[in-house]
Amino acid sequence: MAAQPKEGEKKTPEKRPAKASEEAPAYRRIGHKGADAIIAGNSAESFDAAVEHGVDMIELDVLREQEGRLIVAHDFDDALTRQPMDLTEALDLFLEAPLDKVEIDCDLKLAGREGELAGALEGRGLLDRAMVSTQEIESLRKLRQLAPDLRLGWTYPKTKRDWTQYGWAQPALKAGLSALRRRYPSILAKQGPELEVDAVWVYHPIITPKAVDVAHDIGVELIAWTVDDAGRMRELLSMGVDGICSNDPRLFEVAERQLQPAAEKVD
Repeated sequence: MAAQPKEGEKKTPEKRPAKASEEAPAYRRIGHKGADAIIAGNSAESFDAAVEHGVDMIELDVLREQEGRLIVAHDFDDALTRQPMDLTEALDLFLEAPLDKVEIDCDLKLAGREGELAGALEGRGLLDRAMVSTQEIESLRKLRQLAPDLRLGWTYPKTKRDWTQYGWAQPALKAGLSALRRRYPSILAKQGPELEVDAVWVYHPIITPKAVDVAHDIGVELIAWTVDDAGRMRELLSMGVDGICSNDPRLFEVAERQLQPAAEKVD
């Protein structure tokens, strides 16, 4: 029987256990926006598709509109191209099958209304299954005060634009990522404990074995985002990451299947 948490101690859902017949290590399989590569993300249909392909957790984006309303959208451009769900509408989906068995990560895009987000999770009895991740240090500190039992994730690095889509930016991007790979372990060692987070969500090109070791040394999970290549997934699993977030949850099975021969040789 699993040990019961002491009074006042935060409850952390157990990671998915590896089956006895599997060689792949246990880790969280996380669907980015649901299953964005299969069905447009941040939608009920995409969430369902992610569950169909075996995710343990669904990451959804929480955006604060200028009027203050919390919606499920990646950014304002995304919100203008469709009719996004209200946060409350999206969270209600996780109270019924097939979403009632998976964990939730609310990726808070902008600081503000932290109390409303925490209240929406607590009011639905979802705190035990939820995490809030964000790049906003201010939000992490507010949430820790407002909801001590809520798991928090620090998203790194802080960026408001996907620079990988700009060809002209590639030389600078490559140099910047190389510098971040070197610096991140020391940044994590210093700031992770200060922020009192439970996990760090890290852009996968800057993850190194040293970064994983530091995360585990300070007692936090390291989750890689956003990985859409089975080969890179295998590399990250061999480093010992605690979770991988992907637009295409079909890749998890591919990566795990290709890990097995290497594990069998070790035996």
